[in-house]
Amino acid sequence: MWKKVILGILVILSAVAGFAVAKVESTMQYTLNQVKRDKDSALSKVDLSGIELESDDDIVNILLIGNDYREEKLYTASGLTDVMMIGTMDKKHNTLKITTLMRDTLVDVTEKEELRKLNSAYDFGGVKNLYKTIAKNFNIKLDGYVMVGFDAFEKLVNAVGGVKVELTDTEARYLNMTNYIRKHKNRKVKVGEQILNGDQALAYCRIRKGKDKIGEPVRTVNGLTDDYGRTWRQRTVLSAVFDEMKSLPKQDWITIANKVLASVETDLDNSHILGYIKDVIMMGTTEIYQLQIPRNGYFREGTKAEFPTSEGDSLVPTNGVSTDFDTSENAKILHNFVFQYDGKKEFTYEKPGEQTTLE
Repeated sequence: MWKKVILGILVILSAVAGFAVAKVESTMQYTLNQVKRDKDSALSKVDLSGIELESDDDIVNILLIGNDYREEKLYTASGLTDVMMIGTMDKKHNTLKITTLMRDTLVDVTEKEELRKLNSAYDFGGVKNLYKTIAKNFNIKLDGYVMVGFDAFEKLVNAVGGVKVELTDTEARYLNMTNYIRKHKNRKVKVGEQILNGDQALAYCRIRKGKDKIGEPVRTVNGLTDDYGRTWRQRTVLSAVFDEMKSLPKQDWITIANKVLASVETDLDNSHILGYIKDVIMMGTTEIYQLQIPRNGYFREGTKAEFPTSEGDSLVPTNGVSTDFDTSENAKILHNFVFQYDGKKEFTYEKPGEQTTLE
């Protein structure tokens, strides 16, 4: 449903580790023990026989999942994995990367063996089936997963004192007229730059399709609408959380982590988390490069009439030449970004007779 605070959670873990490792290891262990562990969902247990995978010992890829489950009256669903990212720690090129996998991307969903939207894979086998579906369509090995929900997002934003966001007139009108902002007292956002609290920031990240009260499509400050606007909003908020975290005193980081991590689920044990975080600290970089899959020029719009099992309009991956469903070229783009891109110049993807630039 939105790009959950996954990146923010990783920022917290990195910050906490940097402070705690220098202080008391037991403090860090206590903090990390609050994270939920589901050993049955471990990605290492997924049977990927027959699937060709690309990996690199110097590059760690973590599946980052945003689940819209929340403890609310009359809400009993297990949640939708409407945020799916691959977080990459590239020790070979000393870079950090985030790849957004668009929720409406049409893929061959394992277990069902039919073309459906990517965010439906979780419904047919949980995290393990989501990983198997990603592996089958994009041929990439993942080293673990982190899943967070609404509560973690709100708690994190409030813990850092809110985030600074610029709203358009259509966004402000839409948020004030809908129930996306769950508390009525918070439905008072305005046009322009302002500080959003957790409830308001969550609503901002959830905006997808819609029109404001005068019938105008809801657009971001750079003119994006629909799911493109939503993913951009999510990345914007995560970057803002990252900036706020960096500005806080180090002694506050563990306090914030203790408030948030109980809402986090992962298959990574404490030793792996600490090891990854120490690697990030040693890399000494805070810049994060981003990619979106499917890539511009390598997908088209698909309809429910064309793909009945997709349950609505979808993004159909193509090879950039034919309009047929084909994930192979997007898999190559993903591999190029994850395993080869060094961050020294703007990312481009080249195929015979063509060059495209990351937007």
